[in-house]
Amino acid sequence: MSALSPEPPDYVESTIIRVTRRADRYLEYVNDVLRRNALRAEEGALLDRFERETAVVLDRYHPPSTRLPNNLVFAQLYDDQRDALPDERRRATIAALMAAEVESRGPLRQTQAQNAQLAELFKRVGTACEADGLLLHAELAFERAADIYLLLNQHVKRDHCLFAKERCRHHAAKPGWGRAMAAISSALCGYGYQPYRLLLWVLAQLLVFCVAIALVARQPVSDSIYTSFANYLNPLGTGDTATWPGAARVLLVIESYTGYLSLSVFFALLVRRWFRT
Repeated sequence: MSALSPEPPDYVESTIIRVTRRADRYLEYVNDVLRRNALRAEEGALLDRFERETAVVLDRYHPPSTRLPNNLVFAQLYDDQRDALPDERRRATIAALMAAEVESRGPLRQTQAQNAQLAELFKRVGTACEADGLLLHAELAFERAADIYLLLNQHVKRDHCLFAKERCRHHAAKPGWGRAMAAISSALCGYGYQPYRLLLWVLAQLLVFCVAIALVARQPVSDSIYTSFANYLNPLGTGDTATWPGAARVLLVIESYTGYLSLSVFFALLVRRWFRT
């Protein structure tokens, strides 16, 4: 991202100063929560405070009708975040996030190129927040990036940001049923954004059922494997396995339901990805 010119307009300088002061004030609350080891319990309240601090800057942000032709308005803060040393990274990241919120929600409209820069900035800030343990802040940044990528019709990048957003939400959640379901969703299909991962689980299911049915069916191994594969895709009738032991028939029923559920979810996610519903 290119830097601002040596003499930026007055409204840019004054807003940068305002953002920096508000970010420093907000950072004091963040550091206090971190010192008390209460981030997971209080980060939601922190974000509410962040919204209030950002709103104060927005209320006093009144740029003229013209704007810088190529750069983002607060490119200086974004460059500072990118180049920050480790001990200054958190401060620079919060300032950049606040500036990006002001810029994206302010009265000036961005060009396509500026929107692309802003989306990359939000994504970079989200990555930095996630690395710093500020998971709900990262979730906010990734959500903003995803919204901009939707405007730009860049669906692959949007999916990457939505995946990162769900990952942050999952890891920030309190232990319980919701977090357990998120963990299952992550493992099976990447929160719905990596549907092809389900195919690995389908292969694993087929392997397990083929071995189990071959062990209990008391049939030739080739027949057991063929029956298992056919049953996974299309449940067999009672006449097809009438002479099979009860345990094998129970396994076939379980396999058919497992296959139906797995393939239904896979195709639903695939259709959603293809047609962006």
